[in-house]
Amino acid sequence: MLQDQARIHVKSGHGGRGVVSFHREKYVPLGGPDGGDGGRGGDVVFYVDDQLATLTPFRYNVHFAAENGQPGSGRQMHGKDGEDVRIAVPPGTSIWDDEMGEILADLVEPGDEVVLLQGGIGGKGNARFKSSRNQAPRIAELGEPGRAAWVRLELKLIADVGLVGLPNAGKSTLLSASSAARPKIADYPFTTLEPMLGVIEVGGPAGHTYVMADIPGLIEGAAEGVGLGYEFLRHVERTRMLLHVLDGSGGLEGRDPVEDYELIQNELEAYSPELAKKPTFIVINKMDLSETRSLLEYVEPQLEGTAEHIFRVSAATGEGIPELLAAVSQRLAEIPREESEPREPMRVYTLEEVDESAWEATRLSEHHFEVSGVRIERALLMTDFGLDEAADRFQRILEASGISERLDELGIQPGDFVHIAGDELIWEQDLIEGADAQPVSRRKTRRQRTEERLRALEVDES
Repeated sequence: MLQDQARIHVKSGHGGRGVVSFHREKYVPLGGPDGGDGGRGGDVVFYVDDQLATLTPFRYNVHFAAENGQPGSGRQMHGKDGEDVRIAVPPGTSIWDDEMGEILADLVEPGDEVVLLQGGIGGKGNARFKSSRNQAPRIAELGEPGRAAWVRLELKLIADVGLVGLPNAGKSTLLSASSAARPKIADYPFTTLEPMLGVIEVGGPAGHTYVMADIPGLIEGAAEGVGLGYEFLRHVERTRMLLHVLDGSGGLEGRDPVEDYELIQNELEAYSPELAKKPTFIVINKMDLSETRSLLEYVEPQLEGTAEHIFRVSAATGEGIPELLAAVSQRLAEIPREESEPREPMRVYTLEEVDESAWEATRLSEHHFEVSGVRIERALLMTDFGLDEAADRFQRILEASGISERLDELGIQPGDFVHIAGDELIWEQDLIEGADAQPVSRRKTRRQRTEERLRALEVDES
């Protein structure tokens, strides 16, 4: 089992803002509120496409963003919802939170899909705030911000094609010449100590892709566990077809390529008769050497009929490789994937349901408090504090939810800071003559706080 990975950035759309608008037309100078709601932001959706076999497409595209919702407008016209971004992944893809290292979803079968990040909801326009007590509300909500995250995709791959052959037959060089894989290559036995994975593209990024594995070189007795033995024969067993790579030159030892072929076939059959029956192409490598060309008249007739096709290639120069890869792609299309790739059962993960009304208030330090919760954080992010009515409404939300009472219990005092959704608010009291003082939350910008301090200094100096 081999693993393919990709790291991508995903972002859902912002909700559109609601608007403050009043109906105006001839002979109706004082029409009522008609501000429309903003549209909802698009979601980030992952789904399984059984035509995909690798995560290669994510090498070319790393950023995925859904559309933002459009703002509302007058005449109670709602803004258009943003389009979702739908991301196709191969069957068996796990999605991980790259920062937290937690699994978010596991997409197993065709038809599986998950909404990973929801788009922000649209803000309400002032038409939604009309009541018997307030016939002309000057309040509208901002759109809820979208969410963004870096996620890691992991796909456990079973190689489509296995390269088999004796050590130094040129399998690693062939894999390197065929894909972006960079295996260790040297002129001594067992340079490859573990299977190397290469993703082969036929016809460019939009064409067909398949996975090729460089299996460590087999030796006589491998079926009994000699050398690298059973461990790597198991990798070969799970491939859909084999490329039997031969050193056509005989190597420095002057070996017989025909005998080499028979030795490996005997090992495959001893390990599993079914393995030896897999669709196989013979690849006579090192055609750039004169020794290979001189042996060709002897080797090819001896191997005729032992495999489906015989290809002459030079992994060093690239000769014959495009034709080989295209033929492999065509042959794989004829081999049912289900027959050769038994998948291990995988747990299906789902995103947790969250109680949006729940909240928690804690004291961080002497003058700092924190309030967390889905609904209260959303309320803050969607409040336009530039509108007095909107700021008053947020205060009422704090009181109605019990947050203000809880902060009083924790000992909050005027001038203390309350942190909500990464924002900072100053807890104040309106000193109203003849009435009980009530806690009031006001979000102040840094510039406003600086101006207040300067005015205070001027009063002290005078």
